[in-house]
Amino acid sequence: MERGSSKHSPRVDDNMSQDVAGLVQGPGTGGSRVEEFREAEPAGEDQPGATTAPAGDLRTGSPQGMSSEDVEARSRLGRFITMTALPGDRAALVANARENQAPADIVDALERLPEGTRYQTISEVWAALGHKNETTRW
Repeated sequence: MERGSSKHSPRVDDNMSQDVAGLVQGPGTGGSRVEEFREAEPAGEDQPGATTAPAGDLRTGSPQGMSSEDVEARSRLGRFITMTALPGDRAALVANARENQAPADIVDALERLPEGTRYQTISEVWAALGHKNETTRW
């Protein structure tokens, strides 16, 4: 069964759907009905572009003892080590990272971990790689 309007002809239905396409799909389709004065104005030639990190550091509410770059790097490490590899030793972590197609710098870092130590969490792995984790608040 074909869905359609029983009040209009197919031609009128098509025209009506084109009229609201900008509202439904957003301004990137060229059919936006937003008034020009409401659209964001681009930065000028001598002006910096808009950014969410105006001072150069992300304002993400990083935990105490870590910078936003540290948080992002630890998160990147965690993306390539799945929970099935933990708890695990160096060999298990390296194998899991390779299985998850980790970049060479992550695999190289994991290969430098000490032999014979089992890691329970990504934070423990991060600390063993010589980085700082957040400090606890009392």
